[in-house]
Amino acid sequence: MNTVRTLLTRLLNLLAGTSFLAMVALTCWQVFTRYILGRPSSWSEELVSYMFAWMSLLGASLVTSERGHMNIPILVDRAGPALGKLLRCLGEGVAFLFSLVILVLGGMQIARLAMGQMTSSLGVPIGVFYVVLPLCGVLNMLFTLLNIVEILSGGTAEKEAA
Repeated sequence: MNTVRTLLTRLLNLLAGTSFLAMVALTCWQVFTRYILGRPSSWSEELVSYMFAWMSLLGASLVTSERGHMNIPILVDRAGPALGKLLRCLGEGVAFLFSLVILVLGGMQIARLAMGQMTSSLGVPIGVFYVVLPLCGVLNMLFTLLNIVEILSGGTAEKEAA
């Protein structure tokens, strides 16, 4: 299971890092075309905004893989070991349900609805950019399940959270 987590984490780091570098390059291009050439590039601005959304959601999946998402440790710290495990699993369950309902189901619905609309500068269906919602939702669900298994087995996820 650690191999799956490690492989996905490396892939997400690569995608988020590449996305960030591409955003920097596109922003530099945009500044160059606007101030040096006097003819601003509209497509690069639009692409940067969509890439920012993708990078943010991929980063949120990375946070979920590391169990860095929001929690209230004061309750877990004061609970005994058994209740602490239950509370940690409950927190992961809430994250799983959020990912399922909002990101996967809601994301699929909005991506489907937006496939008929085209972006103004790129000429690409807007739904293509919304595909990241269900994708990250599935990743978050997988990571929360891996986290629950680690919590119940007393693995590294429980030690990091403690």
